[in-house]
Amino acid sequence: MEKDQVNNDENPDPENSLDFSEQFNQLELLETHRHLIPTGTQSLWGDSSEEDEEQDEKTEEWYQLQEKSMENDPSALLLWAAEQNRLTTVQRLLSENATHVNTRDEDEYTPLHRAAYGGHLDIVRELIAQGADVHAVTVDGWTPLHSACKWNNTSVASLLLQHDADINAQTKGRLTPLHFAAGNRDSKDTLELLLMNRYIKPSLRNNLDETAFEIARRTSTYHYLFEIVDGCTNSQPQS
Repeated sequence: MEKDQVNNDENPDPENSLDFSEQFNQLELLETHRHLIPTGTQSLWGDSSEEDEEQDEKTEEWYQLQEKSMENDPSALLLWAAEQNRLTTVQRLLSENATHVNTRDEDEYTPLHRAAYGGHLDIVRELIAQGADVHAVTVDGWTPLHSACKWNNTSVASLLLQHDADINAQTKGRLTPLHFAAGNRDSKDTLELLLMNRYIKPSLRNNLDETAFEIARRTSTYHYLFEIVDGCTNSQPQS
């Protein structure tokens, strides 16, 4: 379902007033308009550093117990194992039933999406070898390449592109992998990877009528990369 664009005609000052349809994707707005959040605003999400510490404290026994609890649901286990970088478990499950490789969760994320999001290169390689669909899309239109580029997982993005992932795929909010990379302040490597690709279309605009360069100019210190490869990208026909 296509999401309605922000109606700026009735609100000439979009920074102070925005109209949203019921289907408007607030997360995608946050990615492209993070600069509108006042400095010092506290996040309602938990402290990521605390989450990282909890992750580090998890033992092999803990992982095995989690796997055991999901043994009767191999699809759920495969999704979880791909996200948690449990290569041996992924290999075992696929050897038992390879048809689960493209299983989906309630938001239509596949194991490949989850592995790409986490930057788990070996898992991604195994899933692709077993027939994972690199073009699979979520309910919001994310491909695995979007998931990889969101968090600057350059090696994963490169592997996906080598297997014909669509570099210009757009989400329901018309965000491309390049839009996501442009909004990540640590995305230098992924930006270089995407911008040096002969098929990239940097002029594509999202639902807010912004190009990836316009987002990068506002959020990233690496916006100059768009200028470095300007000659290469502009030599390709835009459609």
